[in-house]
This record gives sequence, structure tokens and C-alpha cells, in this order.
Amino acid sequence: MSETETFAFIVLVAALALVAAIAVNALGSRIRVPAPALFLVAAAAISNLYPELGRISLVVDERIVTVCLILILFDGGMHIGWKRFRSTAGPITFVGAVGTALTAAAVALVAHLLLGFDWQAALLLGAALSPTDPAVVFAVLGRKEVEGRSGTLLEGESGFNDPVGIALLGVLLAAGTGAGAVVGGVGEFLLQMVVGIAVGAGGGLLLGWLQRRVRLPNEALYPLRTIAFAALIYGAATLLHGSGYLAVFLAGILVGDNRAPYELEVRRFASGLSSLAEIIAFTVLGLSVSLTDVIQPAVWIPGVVLAVLLILVIRPVLVGPLLLPIRLAWGERGFVLFAGLKGAVPILLGILIRDADVPGAARLAAIIFVVVIISVVVQGGLIPPVAGWLKVPMQDVEQEPYVAGLRFREEPADLQRFVVASGSPAEGATIADLSLGEHGWISLVRRDGASVPLRGGTRLAAGDEVLAFAEPDLDAADLFRRA
Repeated sequence: MSETETFAFIVLVAALALVAAIAVNALGSRIRVPAPALFLVAAAAISNLYPELGRISLVVDERIVTVCLILILFDGGMHIGWKRFRSTAGPITFVGAVGTALTAAAVALVAHLLLGFDWQAALLLGAALSPTDPAVVFAVLGRKEVEGRSGTLLEGESGFNDPVGIALLGVLLAAGTGAGAVVGGVGEFLLQMVVGIAVGAGGGLLLGWLQRRVRLPNEALYPLRTIAFAALIYGAATLLHGSGYLAVFLAGILVGDNRAPYELEVRRFASGLSSLAEIIAFTVLGLSVSLTDVIQPAVWIPGVVLAVLLILVIRPVLVGPLLLPIRLAWGERGFVLFAGLKGAVPILLGILIRDADVPGAARLAAIIFVVVIISVVVQGGLIPPVAGWLKVPMQDVEQEPYVAGLRFREEPADLQRFVVASGSPAEGATIADLSLGEHGWISLVRRDGASVPLRGGTRLAAGDEVLAFAEPDLDAADLFRRA
């Protein structure tokens, strides 16, 4: 074949692989197995059949997954938004930091005392297996979205403890064994957290200002500017010896509720890139693992032991008490503890361990892979029934492929969207009863995916979506919140 035909063949294969991955996503939602698990297993199996696919440099793997995590964490932060985050900011920070440290310490103790690993290997396993990944949780839940603080806590905890776990492992790899090195490592860890928060907060506020104030000549440039700025924030934080991942996640939170031009287009673009990044990250991570190593008794036995203890003992016993001061129903507490799944970050940390040339690194990476697969497939598959048993509040999220709307040259400050909460003053009230000011009115009411005819006697029900024009100085949201 000519050089052009060879390149065309590569493009064809890559496109077929992407189409197949999208189909696997749809399959995963039907069989209640998260698509990331299918990507991991399929990629690992393919790399065994075609070993040349698994010979990608560990450095290249790390860089590809790093870019993917930037996109995933930024989109995750935007999904949470500042309004949701601020109500649980303290618990998220506390559980994300302290829970990650306690989990890492417990896994290290088990690995050393029960499984016989030396302290260096045990500590590395602890750091690698400490982060959680609720993105996998919501892949299992499919069209259901967790309501209340438990959903925000799960998403926020994982977004926060992923950077914490990555920074912790980096410190352990660089610290050595001396007491002075350990003290220096702790200082480096704190520096990464502080700088990451500072750069993320500053970058997020600046990005929000740019989105609102600086107009661009082409609407297609708005999403590109946002993603480029997210990458800029990661690079700046990392060069300043901070956690770039934490900075990107925090920046996403700060712009998540930003009323800016082309806000919907920016969100859709970020969400699409995040979905693509998830496919690429788990595929690359799967290709980096040898199934021949995984099936060895010295790998799968400690992997199974650690996975079972993490699910049934370590997280409930150590993270459970951290949730006691947080206002949650007991069912929600149980769900948060059970839904702490492992995902892409632990396997990435396994790659970092291998790249650092630690003794027995290949075995450690394979053990981490076993723990992630068990967590995602077994634990993840049980999440829907467990959520039902624990009566966790959820709402069905149906796809809405059609849209009808108007565009404005200037921000319509008086146009607001509300959802009628159960027990709010608006529930059961007629449209004529609502006080939206002298010049306020209801423009649209949607119920169960369909428009409701608007008359003065039309009564609102919990869950109704309301598009209203209200006077800017009137806090109409109080009408729609739970009393």
C-alpha cells in the first residue's frame, strides 16, 4: 500500500474502534455493567492477541491519560457547579482529603501485615487504591440521577480525592525512606494542594469573567476557548508545583453556573469531550495491562483480598464516621459508602509506579487492575439494587433530543428557569396565584416532557419546569423552593 493508503487504513481502524466503543457504551447501560469496565477488559484482551498494541511507552500512556483526566475533571466540576458545591464544600473537602489518607493507610497496613508486601510496595498500593470514581457509578445508574446532598458528595469527593491520591503517590515515589524525605514529602503535598486551590480559584474566576465579558467573532470559538483555558490552568498549576488536576476541577466548579453567552453549547462540547476522554483513557489503560500477569495467583489473590476488604470493611469503617457530622439520611450514608468505586486514576497510578521502576512494579500494577475490575463489575453491578434497597432519592433523566428556543443579543436578566420543589409555595398553586411582580409572567411550563397549556387556573405540580419572566430585584426562587 502507498503511504496515503496506509494512513487511510489507520484512520479507518481508529474510526471503527471509536464507533465500537460508542456501541459498547449503549450495551453497558443495558447490561448494568459500566462501559469503562468493558473498555478495560476488551483492550487488555486485544493487547494480548496483538502484543504490539501494548508496547506503547509508559510515558505516552501517562500523557494521554493526563489529557483525558483534565477533560473529565473539568467537565465533572462544571456538572457540579458552585451552587451545589458550596452547600457541601466542607464535607467534600474533609471526606476527600481525610478519607483518602485513611484509606491509603488502611490498604498499606493490610498489604504489609496480611499480604506480606514490604512497606514501600504497601504504601504505593495504598496511595494508588485510595481515590474513588463516581463517574463509573453514574454510568451504571444510566438514566437515573442521584438527588440531594449524597449525589453532590459522591461527585465532589471523587473530583477532590483524585488529585489528592495522585499527589500522594507522587510524594511517596519521590520521598525515599529517610525521615527528612518524609517531612519534605508532606511539605510538597501541602504545597500542591494550596497552589492547586489558588490557581484553580483564580483561573476559574478569570475564565468566568472572560466568558461573560469578552465576545468572540464566531460562536464555535466559545467552547474551544473554555477547554483551552482549562488546559492552561492545569499547565500553570503544575509548573508552579501545584496539583493541576485539583486546579482544573475547582475551575470547572466555579464556571459551572456561569450565565454566559453560548453556555449550553460550552456544556455540550465539554461533555462530549469528556465522554471521548473516558473511552480513550480506559482503552489506553487496558492496553497497558498484561492479562498474563493478571491471572497469576500472586496477583489475583491479593487483588481479590484488597477489593473485598475495601468494599466491605475499609471504606465503611474508616469513611463512615467521617459522614456522621453531615446531614444525610441513613440510606444516603450507606449509599455513599457503598458507591466508592475505583476507576481510571488507580490504574494511571499503577502506570506511574511502573514508570518509576519500583521493584515488583508490574505485579503492583496488575493487582491494582484486578481491584478496579472487581470494583467496577461486581460492586458497580450491585449499585442499582442497593440504591433501591436504601431508598436513595433519584430522578429519571430522559434524553431530550429536540430543542425549541430563542436567542438574544443581550443577556435576558429577567428570564429565569425554576423547578417546582415538593412542599414549595408554588406546588398546587395556580399560575394566577404566583406573585412574580407587576411585570412578571409565566412563559412556559413543562411536565413529564410535554408542554402544559397556560391558563390562570393551571395548577403547578412538583417537578414542573417553569420558564418565567420575573422582575430582577424579586427573589422569585423562594416560591419554587421547598418551604
